Amino acid sequence: MTAALRSALGQATVELVGLLPLVVLVALAVGQLLAAGAARELAGNAAEAGAAAILQGTDPRQAARDALPGWSADRAAIRISGRQVHVRLRPVAVVPGVADRLAATAVADAGPEA
Repeated sequence: MTAALRSALGQATVELVGLLPLVVLVALAVGQLLAAGAARELAGNAAEAGAAAILQGTDPRQAARDALPGWSADRAAIRISGRQVHVRLRPVAVVPGVADRLAATAVADAGPEA
């Protein structure tokens, strides 16, 4: 192996090691955004389930909680206001300290009383 080839391989290794923290940071940010998107979708589904429960005459808080998967049940805050169901769901924290800022809030309305 020539000295020029060894120098080029060494340069590539140094560049890879230098870029590795940036690649990890980007991967964590993308993961956190995906978790926030999932929380938004789940909050909307839970709010709609709660509103449907109001229309059916059952417990909207329990229906909203039942619509959430197990990992998210203790990350959710459910509030009933008249015929509206408010669900606030904190996503899983991929990046520490960011999950609270990316909490998803969804509101579903059961409509006027019939």
